Amino acid sequence: MSTGKQALDELKALGEYVAGALPGAVTRQAISYDELCLHLDPARCVEPVTFLRDDPKCRFVCFIDLTAVDYPERERRFDIVTHLLSPKYIRRIRLKVETDERTPVPSLTGVYPAANWFEREGWDLFGVFFSGHPDLRRLVTDYGFEGHPLRKDFPMTGYVEVRWDDEQKRVVTEPVNLNQAFRSFDFLSPWEGSGQYVLPGDEKAGSQGGQR
Repeated sequence: MSTGKQALDELKALGEYVAGALPGAVTRQAISYDELCLHLDPARCVEPVTFLRDDPKCRFVCFIDLTAVDYPERERRFDIVTHLLSPKYIRRIRLKVETDERTPVPSLTGVYPAANWFEREGWDLFGVFFSGHPDLRRLVTDYGFEGHPLRKDFPMTGYVEVRWDDEQKRVVTEPVNLNQAFRSFDFLSPWEGSGQYVLPGDEKAGSQGGQR
């Protein structure tokens, strides 16, 4: 296994080799954290992935991971990030594809069947649509869930809450209702309590003169 400058030179050469074999499919390349990162044309991303798997100089036969990163300030707000491994050359590679909320990204399930659940997770949590996926439906959230909870603009409380209704004797789904009781905090020492109201359990302290 190469180290230092030689390893960086090999990664740079690999990036140039892939880009040269598929003109236009690789839009940019960089080396970060000692790994080669290729930015791919979204419309042609399946071509370089197949090449990386099958070419004798690459042999990235192991699919490791696929996820999304949200940058709401960008026009194409999502990076679809894929990691592959070449056991033959003991080398990893990172692939990035940019897309927005409306533009589908070609599915990699035809190249790596293991991408199936990762892409379903990307659709469920980020709302990225993978065209050609054999079964693109939610994976983590429940049936009927609204929105995509890992987007940066998704509220931390969510839109609905699920609870047990003792009167109806069943689980109900309803809009989030935040109880504001006991939220007038004074941000001083929590051991001294608040001078504006009596905390539950402190009633006796007030009656004995211990309340400040």
